[in-house]
Amino acid sequence: MHVEKSIEVEAPVNKVYNQWTQFEDFPKFMQGIEQVQQLDDRRLRWTAEIAGKRKEWDAEIFEQVPDQKIAWRSTSGAPNAGIVSFRPIADNRTHVTVRMGYDPGGGGENV
Repeated sequence: MHVEKSIEVEAPVNKVYNQWTQFEDFPKFMQGIEQVQQLDDRRLRWTAEIAGKRKEWDAEIFEQVPDQKIAWRSTSGAPNAGIVSFRPIADNRTHVTVRMGYDPGGGGENV
């Protein structure tokens, strides 16, 4: 499956990018995400509830350009990968796009 979503945020690009890199805060605003543990500069361990099932996986950030993009791919668990890009629209406005591909791995998760 592939998902692409965009949003405009009323904040400067550097502030939006810096907030996005606070991965351990994701459970505060992402439904289903229970925990994100940053293992080092490039590796993250995720725990989430997906279709009523607890899932865990590790991911690596393989490309990161400050204030422009972050790209990742899973290294364990269900295959997933994606990129989030940041584009300034004005001094205090940023366009954020997330593109993600994943293998849901089962009938219930496909729904």
